[in-house]
Amino acid sequence: MRYEVTTTLAPQAAIAYAKNYFGPQGIGLEVIDEHETSVTLMGGGGHVSVVACSGEKRTTLELETREWDYPVRQFMREVS
Repeated sequence: MRYEVTTTLAPQAAIAYAKNYFGPQGIGLEVIDEHETSVTLMGGGGHVSVVACSGEKRTTLELETREWDYPVRQFMREVS
């Protein structure tokens, strides 16, 4: 499933937040790929990918997931 949400966080801050939220100290997924404006995590038979795109005043986060829809929707509520 693909999702999109906007946030006032800077792209790098949004990726750090996603990494903490979904990673080993949060949901418990393993970081398998990380760049300045993207992160991909896997575990539990699924994955979560987050890409941050900066705009004029807000950052757009593009999320893709398999098996982790509920935590992704919770994350979107927190960052929006």
